[in-house]
Amino acid sequence: MTMVQVVSVESVQFSDYHVIDVRSPGEFNEFHVIGAQNIPIFNNDERAKVGTTYKQVGKDEAKMQGLSIVSPKLVNMVHELKQLQLRESKPFLIYCARGGMRSNSFATVMSLMGFECAQLNGGIRSYRQLIVSTLASFAKNSTKFVILEGLTGSRKTDLLEILEEDGYPVINLERMAGHRGSIFGEIGNQGRSQKSFDQSLYLRLQEIGSTDYYMIESESKRIGKVIVPEWILQGKEEGTRIYLHYPLNKRVESICNTYKPLHYHHQISEALMHLRKRLAPELYEEVTHALENRNYHTVVRLLLEFYYDPKYEYTANQYERDALEVHLSDLDTGLSNIKDILTRL
Repeated sequence: MTMVQVVSVESVQFSDYHVIDVRSPGEFNEFHVIGAQNIPIFNNDERAKVGTTYKQVGKDEAKMQGLSIVSPKLVNMVHELKQLQLRESKPFLIYCARGGMRSNSFATVMSLMGFECAQLNGGIRSYRQLIVSTLASFAKNSTKFVILEGLTGSRKTDLLEILEEDGYPVINLERMAGHRGSIFGEIGNQGRSQKSFDQSLYLRLQEIGSTDYYMIESESKRIGKVIVPEWILQGKEEGTRIYLHYPLNKRVESICNTYKPLHYHHQISEALMHLRKRLAPELYEEVTHALENRNYHTVVRLLLEFYYDPKYEYTANQYERDALEVHLSDLDTGLSNIKDILTRL
């Protein structure tokens, strides 16, 4: 009888394996190990049917139903594993939700077909628990924060990305959330679940390792569907602030380049409707008229001047501590000034 090796999440190095997630596509899309391949035993509807049978009829009937669903798929599954093996020769690590029947059955059958397989003990749930406990330990640290602030369109994200590439301890919260943090924030992005966000944060903190500070963009508690951990928000409140000054015309241009309004006109129009109750009627009418005429620069300028800028300035004025100020004439100069400040700090 083939016995499948069971490994713990604490001992495993995912990069040593072809990681195979056998859960349904819906489960996979919500949260999965980064780099994992989804080879689902059941699709979303099949999973629901088997689950219903299990609850309403019984375990044995559900197992028979599952077997009838999976059997025709086995040849294709073997083929998928062979293709992965041809690309890179290494063993397979199989996981499901809790390290139960789905992953064990798949790993056993594939082992019988000659593949070297291991099963992740506790499934994706054990990995999630590892992430949560590790993030909780980071919350106890006293690492300080440097916060990049500035009005909407001030190139904060661009600067953070360059600083990260240059080796600075940047935590890019918006990228992790798949959202830019406003009504329009998911346009051109794929919003991510809390579990996926936490995984990205966990991996980035592991990558950074020991550091004197973390650098983030000033964010609110919620970014799209994601809640920022309280310890990061606390670090933001207590950290060193760097405030970017960037001319309005350049901010308008930057936002248009980022959001690509010609390509996402319909999504921008829909998002604007969510702002209707927050804008003065005359302003909303002027903005929608400019949008209808594809005058995107006017749309952006009006929203900045009469909505986003006053809102941002009000929040910034709530801080008791003054910010270090950087005036951006261009990105390179601003980057150099920020690096000088970080060196002095």
